[in-house]
Amino acid sequence: MQYPTEEGSDSSGKWYQRIPHSVTMLFGIILFVTVLTYVLPAGSYERILVDGRNRVVPGSYETLPSSPVGVMDMFKAIPLGFKAAVEVIFIVLAGGIMFGVMEKSRAVENTVGTLVKRLGSDKKYWVVVIMTFVYGFLGIAVGYENNIAMVPIAAVLSLALGGDLMLAAGISVGAMTVGFGLSPINPYTVGTGHRLAELPLFSGALLRSALCFASLTLLAYYNVRYFKKITKDPAASLGRGLNEKGLALSKPISEYSMTINNRLVVGIFMAGLGVILYGVFRYHWYINELSAIFLMVALASALVSKMNANTISQTVLEGVGKAAPGAFMVGYATSIKVLMEMGNIGDTISFHLSEMLQGMPLYASALGMSASQGIINLFIPSGSGQALATLPVMLPLGEVLGLTRQVTILAFQIGDGVTNLVNPTLGGLIAMLSMCRVPLDRWLRFILPVLIIILMLSGVALLVAVATGYK
Repeated sequence: MQYPTEEGSDSSGKWYQRIPHSVTMLFGIILFVTVLTYVLPAGSYERILVDGRNRVVPGSYETLPSSPVGVMDMFKAIPLGFKAAVEVIFIVLAGGIMFGVMEKSRAVENTVGTLVKRLGSDKKYWVVVIMTFVYGFLGIAVGYENNIAMVPIAAVLSLALGGDLMLAAGISVGAMTVGFGLSPINPYTVGTGHRLAELPLFSGALLRSALCFASLTLLAYYNVRYFKKITKDPAASLGRGLNEKGLALSKPISEYSMTINNRLVVGIFMAGLGVILYGVFRYHWYINELSAIFLMVALASALVSKMNANTISQTVLEGVGKAAPGAFMVGYATSIKVLMEMGNIGDTISFHLSEMLQGMPLYASALGMSASQGIINLFIPSGSGQALATLPVMLPLGEVLGLTRQVTILAFQIGDGVTNLVNPTLGGLIAMLSMCRVPLDRWLRFILPVLIIILMLSGVALLVAVATGYK
């Protein structure tokens, strides 16, 4: 992929034009975390095994002998990050292979082109709104990485409507991140939190549902506003120069129709999604099973498209080549987590942030708890992992401060879920952005304004929860 330098991206431009490239940004975080291992004391909570998962024991934090990370270990953490993230890395490659085969069959292009022809250009803004909610619902009900194969479809649709790859990311990645992060039925954050707090599973769903719907509405409005802006002034597009090869329509909309082969390939893809949904909900499938289904869909699509062995082989390698930058970024970002473990400073950060909350006024403590979870999310990007690491400490602290357990879990969900929109250490975010070929630095330029608004809205919801004794 090529990401040419934009005009006006020098130091004299606007602040967001000085956001460094994602590779540079992540290396800066790697350096920062390495320095932290020299500044912060090492420490750890005691953990016990409950239902097969390690849970923190409240009040068990103790300092450990300092273990600063040297230069050799800092660079060693990068290949170790790839090792730790191998499952996510492969699902990016598998998704690239599957979409590459479907692209070669022209099924995706012809399906999207036919859809846009039938809807007409006068409904394009409504299509953006509807698809934002569709992808948001996928995040709410299905999960996060489980939806990675749906991202390239948004890219083709956005370009067919006259948008760009950044709009595609807003429709798909943005909506799925908001939907998943604020889902009232998120099993990783809300579900784990309710089990730890001994509350009815997914209780308090009304407020969470209202917050999630309002946030998706804001994002849909923001996506349409951006679409209108770049339609009026193409020079304002943040997607300028991004690689659209294989995603953009190759002929006028009026010429599109679907062949029998196209329908077969789309049918195979939909059947694959159906199997995935069944497996996720019935057998709790996760990344490796999804990767296997992606590869099966790719092979079946190639066979019904009557591709020979050489064409299939070449298409597989082309798909891997297009997905490789995103797969690299996933492993690269995971090295930050490895560094934290090397330096034993993750629990130290959690402990001191919780200590800072003590003595704060009631409403400020709720907002502070959410903000602290947002900071911790940078270092522990796994929702369930963060819940198991912090909620056993935050729940009793919240009760001391006068917060209900439901409020504490809501504060955790907001801090974790909303900041996922800009978390450079979240492998799923990096993977999905790569599927629509949008680098992290440009994504930050696009999403930061709406992120701030959603955070403000979430803060209001949290204050209402405190005021009403949310249970």
